[in-house]
Amino acid sequence: MTVDAMRVGEFHVVPGKVVSRIIEANQHNLIELVRNAYIEHEKGNTINPDSYFLRFPDQPSNRIIALPACIQDDQPMSGIKWIGSYPANIQNGIPRASAIVILNDVKTGYPIAMMEAAVISSNRTAASAVLTAQYCAPKGKRAAHVSFVGAGIIARTILSTMIGDNWSIDRISIFDLNRTSSNAFAEFANEKVSGTAMVVDSLEEALTADIVCFATSVGTPYVSDSKSFRPGQVVLNVSLRDIAPELILQADNIFDDVEHCMKANTSPHLAEQMTGGRTFVTGTIADLVTGKLVLSHTRPVIVSPFGLGVLDIALARYVLTTALDQGDTVEIPNFFGELHRWPTKAG
Repeated sequence: MTVDAMRVGEFHVVPGKVVSRIIEANQHNLIELVRNAYIEHEKGNTINPDSYFLRFPDQPSNRIIALPACIQDDQPMSGIKWIGSYPANIQNGIPRASAIVILNDVKTGYPIAMMEAAVISSNRTAASAVLTAQYCAPKGKRAAHVSFVGAGIIARTILSTMIGDNWSIDRISIFDLNRTSSNAFAEFANEKVSGTAMVVDSLEEALTADIVCFATSVGTPYVSDSKSFRPGQVVLNVSLRDIAPELILQADNIFDDVEHCMKANTSPHLAEQMTGGRTFVTGTIADLVTGKLVLSHTRPVIVSPFGLGVLDIALARYVLTTALDQGDTVEIPNFFGELHRWPTKAG
C-alpha cells in the first residue's frame, strides 16, 4: 500500500521498534532526505511556522514543544511533532526526550498516521549536523579530532551518522559533567571506531578538536573565553545555548533558518540582542549545499540549527511509506467516529 492509496478515515500507527528498524536500515538515505528538505525550504516549498513551547513555571527546565510543518513538493505532506524534553529523566536512566509525529492528508486534513518520533527527531538532528559539517570542515569528511560536549542520545546519534556516512576520524574526545554518561558514550564509540575515543577531564581540552559538537541541555552560555575557537574550526552548536554571544560575533555563522534561530535566547539570539542587528549571519545550510556559499576558513564556523519541523515531516513521511510498503503498520479500524456528514440509510 502507498500513502496515496489510503482511504479517507484510514489511520495507521507505526510503533517505535518499526520506526527504529526502518531508520537504522536506511541511514544512508537520511542525509539526502535532510538535504532535499533544506533545498525545498529555501525554495519556499515548505510551510514551517514557529515552534510552540509549553513551559511549566514550577519546572523551568521541562518543556514540551509543538513543531507543525508542511512540505509542498511532489509528495506533499503535513504534520506535527510533539516532543517533550525533561532533563531530569536521565537521572532515572530514561531518555530526556520523548516524541510522536502525526501526519495529515494534505487534501482532506484528516490525520493518517501517528508514529513514535524520538528516533526520528534525533536522527534528523544528526543528519543535519553531519551534512553541514561536511561542507564546513576544510577537509570534508576527514577529521583528525572530533569532540562531543554532552554525552547523550543526540551525541551518540551524530557519531553513528558520521560513521554511516564514511567519515574518517582519528580521535574522539568526550566531555560531560555526568561521568557515567561519558564512560558509556566512550565505550559505545570505541566499539564503532576501533578504540580511538576517550573521556577528557576538562572542557578546554574538548574545545581543541577540529570539530566540536555541543549536545547539552543547558539554558545559558558558559563558553566565553575569546580564545575558545580558532580559524577553520567547526563548531556544531546543536544545543544552541552553550556559547556566549561574543564568540558568535567572532565567527562565520550558518543557520538552518535565520528567523527561527533568532528567538528563545539561543546564542545567536543573544548576539542579535547585544548588537541590535544580524550582520554576523553568514548564510544557511541550503546556501552551503547548493554551492551558493563557500567558506573561507579564516574564522571559526559555528553552525546553529534551530531544528525545522519540515525535517521531521520528511523523515516521518519516508518511515510511513516504507512501513506501509512492508506491511509493518498497525491499522486502527474505526478510529474516526463519524465519516459522513449525514446518516446514511442502510441498504
